Amino acid sequence: MSRPPLNPAQDPNVPGDDGQGTSHNNSAVASGGGRRPKGIVVISIVVVLEALALLAAAALYIYQLAIGAPVSSFWGAVFTLALLLAFSAWLFAVGHFLFRGYRWTRAAALVAQLFVMTIGFPTITGGLLLAGLAMVVPALVVIVLLFDKRVIAFASRTGGSRAAL
Repeated sequence: MSRPPLNPAQDPNVPGDDGQGTSHNNSAVASGGGRRPKGIVVISIVVVLEALALLAAAALYIYQLAIGAPVSSFWGAVFTLALLLAFSAWLFAVGHFLFRGYRWTRAAALVAQLFVMTIGFPTITGGLLLAGLAMVVPALVVIVLLFDKRVIAFASRTGGSRAAL
């Protein structure tokens, strides 16, 4: 049986630590914040819904290509489809690992919401108010929640504590 790696920032003489890297404190708190805050759940749901929207857009794009809709460049259309699928997969991963509390997902979720905002505001000013608000409002909620102290405390897991294989 292997021991967890020692944290160099912890002093082995601190009460609650047995000197072998195992803490007698609540292990959930030590791994990144204890109970999952509601903000994490909301952010994860919004990010996964955005991934599903991109997946639906990719399916519609595939359908349009299959029925022979005119495109100016076939390979450009294939590239756009690949981007839709890749970004959807990335958002699914961000939503999943954010729900689990990994640190890198906060930055990824923020970047995704900024991309959504760059599409949402021109959509609103272009006259499609409901579609634009459907993009902007959830993105603003996620951005605000990403900077909540409970979300930051929970999403501080760095990974690498378990073996890959």
